[in-house]
Amino acid sequence: MARYIMLVNWTDQGIRNVKESPKRLDAARSAAKGVGGDIKDFYMTMGDHDMVVVMDAPTDEAMAKFALVLGGGGNVRTKTLKAFSETEYRAIVGSLA
Repeated sequence: MARYIMLVNWTDQGIRNVKESPKRLDAARSAAKGVGGDIKDFYMTMGDHDMVVVMDAPTDEAMAKFALVLGGGGNVRTKTLKAFSETEYRAIVGSLA
């Protein structure tokens, strides 16, 4: 499975209903499982982004579907980064000519 880091911000709707956010996180965990993925870590953060999600998904397409489902609820906007572990990073850099 590939690893992804999702940077998440509440929309106006999402922050107005912030008390419902834990239930929405539970629903997001279910949605992740629905595309064959798994939310590994979740953080509420301070700064440019309200939340950070670390997630595994079987394909880029599965991750895109998850992001669309999440954004479709209207409570959050997301930016998704595909992540490479240190081992993967070393192999990629080591393979350079």
